[in-house]
Amino acid sequence: MLNALNTAPFRQRIGPMTRQLLLEPGNFGLGKVPANSKPVSVKKAICGYCATGCGLKIHLNAEGQAVNLTPDPDHPVNIGMACPKGWEALTPLAAHDRATHPLLQGRPVDWPKALEAFCDNFKAIQSRHGKESVAFLSTGQIMVEDMAFLGSLAKFGMGMIHGDGNTRQCMATSVAAYKQSFGFDAPPFTYADFEESDVLVFIGSNPAIAHPIMWQRVAQNPHSPEIIVIDPRATETAMAATQHLAILPKTDLLLLYCIAHDLICRGCVDSAFVEAHTTGFNEFADFIQDYDPRVHLPAIGLRRVVFDRCVDAIARGKRVSMWWTMGVNQGHQATRTAQAIINLCLMTGNIGRPGTGPNSITGQCNAMGSRLFSNTTNLLGGHDFTNAAHREKVASALDIPADSIPSQNSWAYDQIIEGIHQGKIKGLWMIATNAAHSWIHQDTFAEAAKKLEFFVVQDMYATTETARLANLILPAAGWGEKEGTFINAERRLGVSRKVSSAPGQALADFSIFRLIADAWGCGNLFRSWTSPEAVFRLLKKVSAGQPCDITGMVGYEMLDGHGGLQWPFTGSDLLELPAKSDGQLPSRSERRLFADGKFFTPDQRARFLFEPPQNLPEAPDEAFQFVLLTGRGSSAQWHTETRTGKSAILRKLYPDILLVELHPEDAARLRIADYSQVSVETRRGNVRARARVTTTIQPGQLFLPMHHPEVNRLTLAVFDPHSRQPGYKACAATIRPT
Repeated sequence: MLNALNTAPFRQRIGPMTRQLLLEPGNFGLGKVPANSKPVSVKKAICGYCATGCGLKIHLNAEGQAVNLTPDPDHPVNIGMACPKGWEALTPLAAHDRATHPLLQGRPVDWPKALEAFCDNFKAIQSRHGKESVAFLSTGQIMVEDMAFLGSLAKFGMGMIHGDGNTRQCMATSVAAYKQSFGFDAPPFTYADFEESDVLVFIGSNPAIAHPIMWQRVAQNPHSPEIIVIDPRATETAMAATQHLAILPKTDLLLLYCIAHDLICRGCVDSAFVEAHTTGFNEFADFIQDYDPRVHLPAIGLRRVVFDRCVDAIARGKRVSMWWTMGVNQGHQATRTAQAIINLCLMTGNIGRPGTGPNSITGQCNAMGSRLFSNTTNLLGGHDFTNAAHREKVASALDIPADSIPSQNSWAYDQIIEGIHQGKIKGLWMIATNAAHSWIHQDTFAEAAKKLEFFVVQDMYATTETARLANLILPAAGWGEKEGTFINAERRLGVSRKVSSAPGQALADFSIFRLIADAWGCGNLFRSWTSPEAVFRLLKKVSAGQPCDITGMVGYEMLDGHGGLQWPFTGSDLLELPAKSDGQLPSRSERRLFADGKFFTPDQRARFLFEPPQNLPEAPDEAFQFVLLTGRGSSAQWHTETRTGKSAILRKLYPDILLVELHPEDAARLRIADYSQVSVETRRGNVRARARVTTTIQPGQLFLPMHHPEVNRLTLAVFDPHSRQPGYKACAATIRPT
């Protein structure tokens, strides 16, 4: 199935029985399927977990019920592969704890009563405290069309100003970095670059676990590439790499500046590209003079020979690609760290060509859709709320009054939570996210929820930590029970189809938004928003002339027929699209940005941006001697396990108890035995765990997997000033035997 599953570390972790379950596709599916339920037809869908955007074939019986699924061998993303989550994508739909009726103060009610409570309470709050006193927090898990309807309903119809998505927790740094450097949120790569690079650098990224199908694309690279991993931990990806730079936590910005210093000294700057297509390099080169590696490597925790080998590989590489995820994005200087990666690619000309690029790997299945079309921190289509011309354009495309569009930007996620604590936000609508588990220093969210006058949660389940705090729960359909489009990490729009009916009175998010619009009294504003595909056509009009232009995408059937299409895709792109032959997908399905060296800034030049590194906001001291790291613990886990926790098979692929990793030297010094009970404590709280003594972690460091609900009681609420993304990855901690 996956090469990553057959590595020695993975075999040791999961054991032979569980590995056999993984490698036998018949063991995955919807769970309890009647023995006589034979598949007779197929629908295609895009997986609703991560941003890889894998194509799946859903097998239906004669009654049109989904009975199983298989990876789509013709889809250009996964080419017939699926990770454990993908094989089990249908299982969460059959969970016993699905929300099947609206719940008002814990009591089942019908939809008319729920809508009445929703509108009466939120309108009363706005009447008493102003329009800005009600906000919404959304997700990267619902479809593009759902997001657009939610954001438009909330801001154009209900008068809200503030709304954000949980993509703020994973992708805001990349958005800010690309916008400032390139002029638009534009990840330049395509997945073919995994296979075309001769040097791949992964910074704070563990795709073997977090994005297994992407890692499989790396494994298919025919060029015997140099694979460099920059990460404090010896992750699964680091174990498979040709080089591992085990830096000290949050010294990545300093390291990247030292690499730039050495590349400049070696004469590895592509002067022609820099002069023709960038601005600010001379200032950057002057700045970099202070980052001689001979001075800074001790603070980074690297030996010179390790550093030199890395720089040698980058200097020799003809096609160097650099990839990052949460290890970069979640930090106190995250945006500047991402831009340090961008700077390296710009100065060496490693952008716009096959196998190159500063490439941010997205987290959630529709994080890119959230970034462009959720109407939260951007006006629809990557427009600007504060730009009158943009407001007029969007209003014209949607046939709504321009004065219904707010002229000010929204608060970010953390500012909305702080607004609740300050008494400025009195009502909150949360859709398809579980902040009571996932928000940094999670106790702050639980405390905020208690201060709300009315709290609405719209979700598949009434049992999440967040739903238990709600006054009103609206039962929503899940992936596979509705249709719409996702935009994956390589900017590819794909259609996910409905293959199952939602249980009880649960409704598709799109239908819920339609009902609320009518109940609120603004339904006429959305009279043309009759279906997800109708909204897709509106978004095409909104995107016209933008870097994310999708006006050439005719409709859902076209997306299905081509395995999805990458933006931008205009009418001229449509004319160049090759026809299919023999029922197969066309070969030309990869589209990368900036091949012409033109960026989206006013002068079409990319920007070099930089500032000095800062120390950890909370460094170890005498009382808290360790640095606590957090991250993904298993390829079978997804975020707060709201869905993956429903699968008995997936639960077998990771420990059912909380394990904290620590180095053998620290364990011996503290007399902590492997698998013994310990307490992990920070200045915000403590959790009980069992020790996992391992050399994958460095001395003086601890690691906890993020999907256990108690972990985020410990994390430090620090935010990057440019992206306002939380820095989950490092804080001071201590550990002791109990």
